[in-house]
Amino acid sequence: VSPGCRGAQGRFAYKLLHDLFANYSSALRPVEDTDRALNVTLKVTLAQIIDMDERNQVLTSYLWVRQTWLDAHLTWDKDEYGGIDSIRIPSSYVWRPDIILYNNADEHFGGSMETNVVLRSDGHITWDSPAITKSSCKVDVSYFPFDGQRCRLTFGSWTYNGNQIDLRNQLDSGDLTDFVENVEWEVLGMPATRNVITYGCCSEPYPDVTYTLLLRRRASFYIFNLLLPCILVSFLAPLGFYLPADSGEKVSLGVTVLLALTVFQLLVAESMPPSESVPLIGKYYIATMTMITASTALTIFIMNVHHCGPGARPVPPWARRLILHHMARLCCVCEVGESCRGPRRAPRTGRAGAGDGGPGESPGEGQGGSGERGCPWDHCLCHHDALLRNVGYIAGCFRRHRANQRRTGEWKKVAKVMDRFFMWVFFLMVFLMSVLVLGNAA
Repeated sequence: VSPGCRGAQGRFAYKLLHDLFANYSSALRPVEDTDRALNVTLKVTLAQIIDMDERNQVLTSYLWVRQTWLDAHLTWDKDEYGGIDSIRIPSSYVWRPDIILYNNADEHFGGSMETNVVLRSDGHITWDSPAITKSSCKVDVSYFPFDGQRCRLTFGSWTYNGNQIDLRNQLDSGDLTDFVENVEWEVLGMPATRNVITYGCCSEPYPDVTYTLLLRRRASFYIFNLLLPCILVSFLAPLGFYLPADSGEKVSLGVTVLLALTVFQLLVAESMPPSESVPLIGKYYIATMTMITASTALTIFIMNVHHCGPGARPVPPWARRLILHHMARLCCVCEVGESCRGPRRAPRTGRAGAGDGGPGESPGEGQGGSGERGCPWDHCLCHHDALLRNVGYIAGCFRRHRANQRRTGEWKKVAKVMDRFFMWVFFLMVFLMSVLVLGNAA
């Protein structure tokens, strides 16, 4: 195009702008028949999800909003103005529909940017304006961190009813072609629906267009930072039963694991809204903390059994049969010289009963023919009554000591069998709880 033609185009554009807005008012609805509704077409493009505040239930998003309508007072013959078919002018020059976001949660209630509009010779106006919106969104965190959210963006006119503005959506869904992927949320879709609602304040219908943003949380971050450490810490709790009772660290391990889970629980509670629905990971934490509390209480009870002193009662027959025989064989708790199939008893020999001499026997009875080998019967000191009483006392003390040792050893074995049994029970409980959490998430 030659410079002369460009200059002519500029003069025609100034003349066109002057002629169009000489007697134009942007305050009135631009229709020739005031009884007819003005058709306004809406198209929303989702450019970016800036933030999702679950605690305050606010979605911050970056949108491109396109509105199209027909202005009957802004038409011209393009042949009279050098073939100019469209011009771009500030949006404040023309009438604009007051389409706003109904569920706006911004404290400043900011609208769209004052961008230019594209005005065509047939009167069609296209207004593209970017907007950063904060919309209220009902957040359901029942399955956090494997949850999905449905956030609605409802657009409609604030003052014009359906008899004055007929608002319609251009597409059946929001435009996602220019969407910038979010690191936390995955967008599954953005369907659009048109609704006509009659509110309690007015008898006229009010149409609106609602875009439902379908979101699904990317759970990898929460799995590696909240769920996996909890599972690993939970598997430490049953190992407290495997620690020897004399180490003195059984209760300390349970309390340490309980404190660690409490810290993780507080981290989850800080980011979740204070609602009645407990998140899935929160239920897992509570169940695990309950299990660890129960394991610590059982550990204290088992330690009390382990440290039963000589004054304790003998092991009851039912406990001996149930714990020392059946449960010990089931948990494979074996002492030295025993087999998991059953305790191995030491065989008795005649030499063991005769050669060693029982604790209650007198030395004279153990050496049956000492008198015949030269010791006179009236001069043998081993038959004196005082010596026999002392030997009987020593033998009685030895028998009582052996009985106490045997009783204490039985109680220690009872405690060991119970430790091993509850270790496998709690291992199974942790595994089942982890499987249930992942199953509910799926």
